[in-house]
Amino acid sequence: RLTARGALVRAPRTIEALGRVDTVCFDKTGTLTENRLRVVCAVPDDVDPHDPFPKLTDPESAGLLRAAARASARPQEGQGHAHATDEAILIAASSLNGQSDSDWAMLAEVPFESSRGFAAAIGTEGHDGTSNGKPAEAPVLVLKGAPEVILPRCKFADPDADLERAEAVVHGLAEQGLRVLAVAQRGWKHETDDDDTDADAVDAAAKDLELLGYVGLADTARASARPLIEALVDADRNVVLITGDHPVTARAIARQLGLPEGARVVTGAELAGLDEDACAKLVADVQVFARVSPEQKVQIVAALQRCGRVTAMVGDGANDAAAIRMADVGIGVSGRGSSAARGAADIVLTDEDLGVLMDALVEGRSMWGGVRDAVTILVGGNVGEVLFTIIGTAFGAGRAPVGTRQLLLVNLLTDMFPALAVAVTSQYVEPDEAEYESAEAAEEARRLHRRAVLTGATPSLDAPLMRQIVTRGAVTAAGATAAWAIGRWTPGTERRTATMGLTALVTTQLAQTLLTRRHSPLVVATALGSAGVLVGIVQTPVISQFFGCTPLGPVAWSGVLGSTAGATAISALAPNWLAKQVAALEPGEE
Repeated sequence: RLTARGALVRAPRTIEALGRVDTVCFDKTGTLTENRLRVVCAVPDDVDPHDPFPKLTDPESAGLLRAAARASARPQEGQGHAHATDEAILIAASSLNGQSDSDWAMLAEVPFESSRGFAAAIGTEGHDGTSNGKPAEAPVLVLKGAPEVILPRCKFADPDADLERAEAVVHGLAEQGLRVLAVAQRGWKHETDDDDTDADAVDAAAKDLELLGYVGLADTARASARPLIEALVDADRNVVLITGDHPVTARAIARQLGLPEGARVVTGAELAGLDEDACAKLVADVQVFARVSPEQKVQIVAALQRCGRVTAMVGDGANDAAAIRMADVGIGVSGRGSSAARGAADIVLTDEDLGVLMDALVEGRSMWGGVRDAVTILVGGNVGEVLFTIIGTAFGAGRAPVGTRQLLLVNLLTDMFPALAVAVTSQYVEPDEAEYESAEAAEEARRLHRRAVLTGATPSLDAPLMRQIVTRGAVTAAGATAAWAIGRWTPGTERRTATMGLTALVTTQLAQTLLTRRHSPLVVATALGSAGVLVGIVQTPVISQFFGCTPLGPVAWSGVLGSTAGATAISALAPNWLAKQVAALEPGEE
């Protein structure tokens, strides 16, 4: 079913793990967004943060964008761009300037790395004798990178006021959900050789920079991203957004994607100095992680697992692969995703629609619900059989009301096909779109169905499951004991009485199974089929005698059916009362 919807599952155990997932971590770029960055604005350094930012087509913006393009890595021959950020800036600069930057001669470049926080290029500008008052061929170092990395390296006339104004501009752009890059430059006074000009030399020389301005980039969110996040939150799943963006940008994007307004934001720098225990304590109530490195994605997933969360990690990039492999359920997004992420994943989403992830979670939880109900049938039925045997032995002059063959027959008819049918069917009926008058009504029905499945009984041996087992055992024993008592109080042989108890023991369990999945044709067919086999065995003299039974007459069948109906009615009409009686037997908390 999931394959037809666009989700490839590598191993069946993954569906089981999905049913227990309570926390879903998302890498933002390329997973919740299309990873198609575009330049939205280029803001010069001297702009007032309280004034409207200039348009991208303004002359000063075009000059700033040209400088940012100089610090962007060009693609190698026959290869694509290494970073979507560089591609977006180069495309925007080319479209605004109308031609390539022919005045710029590249001497050396330092590509972007997340640990460094910036990209840089060294080159010469101007072939007409001068360039901005500098001699021709004067080398220039241009940097673009995270504002928190670039701004401390810049030289300001009034450090306090200028830095405060710069941070206000960055904050204003980030609040719009934009990825913000600062652009700066300075003269290069060292010898330049592309072979020996390394990142350490550039890093050491990148001081007292002239701040040129800021470039704001936007990434389009996938159409299915917000509905998915809202559905997960509605289903009480903890959603964690992991991104390398500025904290303010990350908060704005989280809000756009449907996370709560008060979502807590923690940066990679805050995580860096924490030990394992402190990290596990911190991540328990954090929804957004910003300025995170690939290594810290693994740290976040591991910390969530240490604090007891069953975690799924959804990503598409090579830098997500380690975190995907670390998670309880790793989910890779295909399309423009990397082969490393797909190779590390337990589930691969092949469609652009992320909504299939909700289908996978519902399938996993439905499977757990089926297994849980099957356990209730198997264990609860056996509890009822034991109780009936004890009661019958106590009031039957020390002789058990059912024999060994009869108990095997009971287990064959109640524990095999009906229990298996329950295990592979969902407790909740999936809504049919054709039954609703509008698409909105159908969507609301689907939402309620998903929420019912995902917020239902937990996939564990908890107190509610134990109450269900005890309740089923009590109802089963009550139905069988009532039929057995009627047999003793009405004229007939001892074998007739035992047969009535045996028959009611089976029919009471089958009736409760039908109540559990009465909407499922498979469960109805297996339950009625088992009932038919029971009638055939009891009413066929030779077979009946083999199992220690005797054919029953109308009075006996009336007693069996009446006892079954009464016990089943109690199970159906008074579940809360029964649960309260069972709960009252449990030790209370002081």
